[in-house]
Amino acid sequence: MRIYTRQGDKGMTRLADGSRIAKSHQRVASYGDIDELNSHIGLLAAKITDQQSQVLAELTLIQQELFDLGGELAFSSEAQSSAIWQVREEWTARLESQIDHYTEQLPPLRQFILPGGTEAGALAHVVRTLTRRCERQLLVLAEQEQINPAVIPYVNRLSDWFFTLARYLVCQEGKPEVHWVKAADR
Repeated sequence: MRIYTRQGDKGMTRLADGSRIAKSHQRVASYGDIDELNSHIGLLAAKITDQQSQVLAELTLIQQELFDLGGELAFSSEAQSSAIWQVREEWTARLESQIDHYTEQLPPLRQFILPGGTEAGALAHVVRTLTRRCERQLLVLAEQEQINPAVIPYVNRLSDWFFTLARYLVCQEGKPEVHWVKAADR
């Protein structure tokens, strides 16, 4: 099977339901950003140590879920229905439970932190910011077209999950978090 079809050479693409759409369409931008996010999660996963097998398993599950989400978004607004929706409220609930589990192992958050501390922690912050961008794209799409109502809460919680994971990874390596200092105090 060839990887190229030449069908997109004029700026159009075909959605999963067969409809044609401009590559500049908000729907394509939304699932493209999800794909980019998934790639960065793969980079983060490559930095996870063997001792953190549970984190790696959770990242792998999230990658699978994001692929499902991208698949949902690859259907036109007219084709959107519960028959194709895979993202579920239970996914968001699972993320909340994991956030609570990691938070229990962290010092209380009393001030703003900056991305950094360790390479894996910094990458988790990059993923967090990309997740927020995906959320913004999805909000714009949802204003214009039909999407699964479980998607935005899931992506919103996912950014919280990556923030918590970043803190957890820094803490696990015994490194201090980088705190933001007000300009007057620097």
